Amino acid sequence: MKERAKQLFLGVGAALLLAAAAFVWLYFTRIQSIASIRRITDYADGYNLYCMDVKYDYDLEAVIAYGITDDQSTVDAILQEALPLLPVSIEVPDFGCSAFCISDRNGDVLMGRNYDFRNDTSAMLVHCNPKGGYRSVAFAALDNVGANTPDASLKAKLTALTAPFICLDGMNEKGVSIAVLTLDSEPTAQNTGRPVIATTLAIRLVLDHAATTKEAVALLSDYDMFASAGRDYHFYITDAAGDGRVVEYDCNSENRELVATPIRTVTNFYALYMDQVLPGQRNGIYGHGRERYDRIEAIFIQNTGAYSRNTAWQALQAAQQLPDPEDVTSNTQWSILYDDTNLTADVVLRRNWSDVIHYELSGNFPNYP
Repeated sequence: MKERAKQLFLGVGAALLLAAAAFVWLYFTRIQSIASIRRITDYADGYNLYCMDVKYDYDLEAVIAYGITDDQSTVDAILQEALPLLPVSIEVPDFGCSAFCISDRNGDVLMGRNYDFRNDTSAMLVHCNPKGGYRSVAFAALDNVGANTPDASLKAKLTALTAPFICLDGMNEKGVSIAVLTLDSEPTAQNTGRPVIATTLAIRLVLDHAATTKEAVALLSDYDMFASAGRDYHFYITDAAGDGRVVEYDCNSENRELVATPIRTVTNFYALYMDQVLPGQRNGIYGHGRERYDRIEAIFIQNTGAYSRNTAWQALQAAQQLPDPEDVTSNTQWSILYDDTNLTADVVLRRNWSDVIHYELSGNFPNYP
């Protein structure tokens, strides 16, 4: 009897050791990712810019293959990949904003983007270098996962591991930039039998696997789109050749057909139906934000033939939005200028225009001043 009990004890002990070893193996690179978290700014309001080098080998295909049918399944798929075996919950975000693409006098392609959302948030500069994919830098709103101070607790650090899958804009090593912007139409929920991809997963797909805007559009065309968080969206995509297009899921199409429209500036209305949109008002399913579009375009028209980085910053400032608790797409949280030619990013948090943080995608991470 004692021998049997001893064998049982040894068996349980061996099983526990194997389980512990498996857990350590599973989380080793995730722990490395957590250890890379750094705070870059130190603002009095407590909402700062952080950075993280994603060391773990995430599997985007596995996330998509999970079977996305709604917001909860989207969250579950992300958590299963980022935080396997751990009980962590997150919310699905909303996205506002303005974006544009210009080429300056040197021929450098610049993509500017304001991320507007009524809730103040810290931001995470997310560096990814996936196996079989392109290196990239992207930005995540940490308030969306309840981790505004990701270095403050173990739970916040673990939650930050979801960052690759919740980014709202970014640029990869091929000079492809992408940003998501909200719309006022019914949320897209295509159902044609193709694999289903959710909003922020589409951004990760493009950053990891598209070398041009054309390739990005083709990639997105292979999936049925599920618009997260009960809102609709479009994507603005640019590349190093200056090919700027907005990818929209036509609100007047029964199957929400994907349409990619070449355009220089986008805000929160359909480029497809620009003639249906007036400034300073909501325009039904066609969207809003025409006044911001007009302000950006006015800057470009004034500087025709002489675009510079300063022109891009003027356009971003012209489209900035102050806080308005009644407007989900108010309150500019960050303004970023991606240089698709030289692979750099300059970012300003919450309209602090004199405090610009510079990042270069080439070289070791992090490499900001």
